Amino acid sequence: MLRARLATARSDVARAWAHRAVRRGLYGSALLFLGSLTPAYLPQNSPWWDPIRDLGLDTWPARVVGTALVVAGVALLVEAWFNLRPSLYHEVKHWPITLLWSLPLLLAPPIFSHDAYAYAAEGWLLRNGLNPYDNPISVLPGPFADQAAWLWRYTTAMYPPLSLEMFHGLVILAGNNPYYSALAMRIPALIGVAMIAYFLPRIARRMGADVQMTAWFSTVNPLVIIDLVGGAHNDALMMGLVVLAIWLAFNEKFWPAAITVGIAACIKQPAILAFYPVALIGHPWLSLGWQDSWRALRRLAGTLLIALTVFVLISLASGLGFGWIWAADVPGKVVTLAPFTLAGAGLKYLFELIGLPLVGQFLMEAVRYLGLLLTVVMIGWLGIGIGRKKPVTFLSWSYLIFAFGGIALNSWYLTWGGLLLPLTKPSPRIIGTAVTVTTVLLAYGAGNLAWRNDAVALAFAAMALMLVLLYRHRQEHRARLAKAAKATQEAK
Repeated sequence: MLRARLATARSDVARAWAHRAVRRGLYGSALLFLGSLTPAYLPQNSPWWDPIRDLGLDTWPARVVGTALVVAGVALLVEAWFNLRPSLYHEVKHWPITLLWSLPLLLAPPIFSHDAYAYAAEGWLLRNGLNPYDNPISVLPGPFADQAAWLWRYTTAMYPPLSLEMFHGLVILAGNNPYYSALAMRIPALIGVAMIAYFLPRIARRMGADVQMTAWFSTVNPLVIIDLVGGAHNDALMMGLVVLAIWLAFNEKFWPAAITVGIAACIKQPAILAFYPVALIGHPWLSLGWQDSWRALRRLAGTLLIALTVFVLISLASGLGFGWIWAADVPGKVVTLAPFTLAGAGLKYLFELIGLPLVGQFLMEAVRYLGLLLTVVMIGWLGIGIGRKKPVTFLSWSYLIFAFGGIALNSWYLTWGGLLLPLTKPSPRIIGTAVTVTTVLLAYGAGNLAWRNDAVALAFAAMALMLVLLYRHRQEHRARLAKAAKATQEAK
């Protein structure tokens, strides 16, 4: 049995490798690996500095070349992703593509984010008997702290205890080596991506959703490869466990599903929202009448209680406590693409210009809290509206609302709801918008690196190139749909 499965897996990988678009995406990942070695983006104590200096690559021209490699790599991945849209699941399976595109990034420095270095530094605090909820990374000066972005060195941990213990264990596994500890953060990320790739298409099939679209948009999406694998974010494991919980719920394994939600929340807190679909999958809240509402609310309360109990027990067992509560505002200490934060920052800047900085600061915080309030209201409205009968849709849309309404928005936050979006049976317009947002975020990531390398022209080139690829993809996709519709009409 095992031998037959291995033979099938080898055949699937060989078939994927034979596909031109798959090879092109792999080349893109390889270029990303080479471009990630740019001096402007590596921590000053990275082991890559010695070979870079030995080769004389610590120069502005070398930075520009590195940036160009990143832009080319992202463009190749996006083009390959677009080209695979009609053939995925028909000519080639999705999982070998995810595997092949991830391989070049396994040994690369963290891509487009320094969070993995902060994970390692927080694990190093635990290794030295210090609680990351009470002590910022800077308490232990040295190679671990030097890797982390300067801002995060002076803030306490925002992650739940299980994440911190995981970071601790990976630091030990890496032999207390700072750089290898950061790379080790890809292990749980890879486990999460593997669960996503395995369970999501199966869930789509159970729900009657488009399996091919789910595989294409949610498992070989360049954001998944670059942010979750390349960036080694713990969001990957969180979402892998959320997807597992949904799969267990569809298989009527209520207790394991609810417990899995609690474990996922111990990796990253937003996972707790998955209690809603776990409670209602197979037991929809049919009406707002007393009998149906009482039955649904009782099941929702029970699921949430189980998940929270697991969360609390794991937190208490760790001995670390709940100090992450006091660091909940840490992500908002930098201005990101979060709409309400951008609006608030704009108001703050205007009032600073007219000599009223305190008023500007107050308005910025007020706009942010307004965004959070609207987020809670909209999620609640979804829960008693469409979520009653379509709980997976509730989770996908709620995660997207949470990402856009929060105080910070990073591209990997959008993978939470984006991964589940094909399960909602979205309209072509919604999928088109999601593809556009994905492309723009990838262009922004490449452009941000170009800005760091003092290659602003390449940042604009990256955006222009991505938009051209997007436009061409849309035209080709419309042509395919028109051709398929014509063939169907002629067959009738």
